[in-house]
Amino acid sequence: MKRLIFALTILFSVSLAIPVMGQATSKDAQKEMKSKAYKKARKEAKKYKRDGFYVAPGAIPLEKQLEKSWGLQYETDEKGNPKYFVASGNSVAETQTAAKLQAIETAKLNLAGQISTNIAALIENSIANQQLTTEEAASVTKTVAASKNLIAQELGRVLTTVEMYKKIGTNIESDIFIAYSYEMAVEAGKKVIRQQLEEQTDILHDKLDKLMDLN
Repeated sequence: MKRLIFALTILFSVSLAIPVMGQATSKDAQKEMKSKAYKKARKEAKKYKRDGFYVAPGAIPLEKQLEKSWGLQYETDEKGNPKYFVASGNSVAETQTAAKLQAIETAKLNLAGQISTNIAALIENSIANQQLTTEEAASVTKTVAASKNLIAQELGRVLTTVEMYKKIGTNIESDIFIAYSYEMAVEAGKKVIRQQLEEQTDILHDKLDKLMDLN
């Protein structure tokens, strides 16, 4: 009886310790992530400043902006997927505002390219399991490859993480980094591609339903 009580006591103690250990591991991972982001941010900020880049008056220091951007790139969900897509854009214009707007549009196109590439990889795995004909599979691949511009238009408000400028003669160069929720981005991409497949192919709806079930 004493042995049983002792064993149950040990088991109970271990069960209490496991969540604590899990929390400690999670905190350690977050601490390591922040440390990596901080180191990369300081290194990049020095490089950009040497190249003549600066932030707008009153803006968050460049180091902090880059630290935030790198931090988002390291974040993952419970499935191991990144929580955010991060992309950059660059533009030169006569005014700071024009350069910024053009750089954001370029960044959104780069972001859409990442999204379409990601979805293409998911769909490629799905094609093999959905018994599509060779012609149907080719149509899907072609549609996904041509979806970047449409996905960029479908994206909602992006999060600008880094905003810096550089004088080039009488013009202004703008470098912008943006972030977008991975989950929302994939859903936006799936919506665009699904619509294009419905309009441009003869693939049956039930096949499309199965094909686009990429979770």
